[in-house]
Amino acid sequence: MSERRPLVGITASARGGRAMWLFNRCAVWRAGGRAIRLVAGDAVPADRLDALIVGGGDDIDARLYDQDLHLDVRIDSERDELELRYLEAATRRGMPILGVCRGVQMLNVFRGGTLHADIHKVYPKLPRRRTPLPRLRVDIVPGTRLHEILGLERCRVNALHHQSVDRTGEGLKIAATDGDGIVQGLDCESGPLCIGVQWHPEFLVLDRRQQNLFRAVVQAV
Repeated sequence: MSERRPLVGITASARGGRAMWLFNRCAVWRAGGRAIRLVAGDAVPADRLDALIVGGGDDIDARLYDQDLHLDVRIDSERDELELRYLEAATRRGMPILGVCRGVQMLNVFRGGTLHADIHKVYPKLPRRRTPLPRLRVDIVPGTRLHEILGLERCRVNALHHQSVDRTGEGLKIAATDGDGIVQGLDCESGPLCIGVQWHPEFLVLDRRQQNLFRAVVQAV
């Protein structure tokens, strides 16, 4: 009988996002795990999970980090609540955690940090780049777990976000930035594996180093 694959919960939107889920599911399988989709209204008990990936999707409600809600953005309050509950349970149980795009932002909010609700208002000269292709250069901070996992000090990634980390939450440190100074990665300073990236590694299927992020989560179980 083969060994049981670790069960990795991946949070997702209940309205759409199927392609993103399938890419994540495949990445986890290739890494040696088995993925299960976690959506509001169809939650899985946290004690069934071995690891948690907080996935990409809609904006996070700005009221969760004490800012005004923008009426021109799409939020999913039920998903916000779901992810905060899973992050609390995963942290309490010492599960490996990976935050992807929205997920790194939610990890930061969970730890008491804040976000830039719109990076183009903070960085007005920032190009309006939005691409699933690896066009954005990112610098990885040496000595971080993200650096250890990727084995790189510089890489090119995709960019599909308009929010970003502002003030880092408790126990988090910056692990990657881009040329404009936008936070692209976070590490937990201590404890079990807990990292987040602003890009979507699941879409970079041919980049072995990016797929190491999923392997690290599965192997940390």
